[in-house]
Amino acid sequence: MSFLSLKEALKRVPTYGSIPRRNEPIADEGGAEAYDIPADGGIAAWLTVFGAFLALFCSFGQMNAFGTFQSWYTTHQLRDLHPSTIAWIGSVQLWVFFFSGGFIGRVFDVYGPRVIMALGTVLYVVSIVLTSMARDYREYIIAQGVLSGLGVGMLFYPPLASISTHFSKYRATALGIAMVGSGIGGTVYPILLQHLFVRVGFVCGVRVSALICLVLCTTATAMVSRQTAASPDHAHTKEDRDQTWHGMSALRDPPFALLVIGSCFMALGLFTPFTYIVSYASDQGISPDTAFYVLAVLNAGSVLGRIAPAHFADAFGRFALLVPCAALAGLSTLLLWPAAHSLVPLAAYAGLYGLFSGAFNALIVPCIAQISDIREIGMRIGLLYSIISFPSLVGNPAAGTLLRITHGSYSGLIILSGTSVIIGSLFMLMAKLRIDSNIFARV
Repeated sequence: MSFLSLKEALKRVPTYGSIPRRNEPIADEGGAEAYDIPADGGIAAWLTVFGAFLALFCSFGQMNAFGTFQSWYTTHQLRDLHPSTIAWIGSVQLWVFFFSGGFIGRVFDVYGPRVIMALGTVLYVVSIVLTSMARDYREYIIAQGVLSGLGVGMLFYPPLASISTHFSKYRATALGIAMVGSGIGGTVYPILLQHLFVRVGFVCGVRVSALICLVLCTTATAMVSRQTAASPDHAHTKEDRDQTWHGMSALRDPPFALLVIGSCFMALGLFTPFTYIVSYASDQGISPDTAFYVLAVLNAGSVLGRIAPAHFADAFGRFALLVPCAALAGLSTLLLWPAAHSLVPLAAYAGLYGLFSGAFNALIVPCIAQISDIREIGMRIGLLYSIISFPSLVGNPAAGTLLRITHGSYSGLIILSGTSVIIGSLFMLMAKLRIDSNIFARV
């Protein structure tokens, strides 16, 4: 075998365990050169990043502010219901959001982002308006739980998958910038909504939110685009189509399967602080008007967590940062939350938890993309989120049940949240080690 033929053969060896450094040509079966690794940058690429930022600000950002709604419902519209029952509204929203990812990802791989995002914008805005009109628990479940969750999913998955097709070397950085939108949204919305609820009432306040989402999500839809695979002919074989639409075969890939299992444990406890930290602050004697700022601090911490670790991940490895950030999120909950009985230590915990949990949210998608073929990125992202929809559905209600059976003690809730997140980080460590057995490898 000649040196040139050996070089070409080596190019065909799967290298998803490493971080690509440049856009190298790879000869296809017909001898033509194709570029499986996307170019980093360009006007379309950065417009996609900004569009994703806007979409996540409105959708995932407002969903992260559900603690504001939870606290308001407890003292107003749904005051006759236990907080664990009210928490099902947010859990159904999370479940629909996550579960819809499988189908949305497969549709994205075939049709691209804009059709999905346009329909998602309409559905999401309608769901917010219907929430303002809801009068009983069932109507809140349908409007804010089912319809809103689906709308968020249609505005979340397509832009993130689109970014993954535009970037390779700086993929984590680009996705981190986009994910900052959800962190800023989660910071702004608790303060904005509480201010609106007090000043103009719940109905008008929610409808103002709907108008903001309509403007920003429409703009985002126009900006987001997808870079198609280099060799489209290969993506349209019957085998590829079957894998695109069924997707479960991706679980035969050990690193991806371990990443999914770890994400399931993460989803069980990751969102508990977002839901219960406001009510915890109120129970510690902090003024209800001030307690909402603790959630804002948590989401503000996630802004830094979404961009700083993502930037360093492109240099030091995405899995190499995902694992410790996930572990530290769990440890901070177990060690710092139980010791926080006043505003300052509680805000300190919220900021640190936001930092580490935000890093997980920013790095999980780049990790999926790193171990995936470019034609399957949307499908795999959606498949993972569909699977973790089930633990996310039961996580907050389970925490609420522990709160009830312990007669208002948050200890069981905190242990469940922190422990499940730490277990999830261990499975992600195993995924990293399946890619490279050197624990210090830049993966």
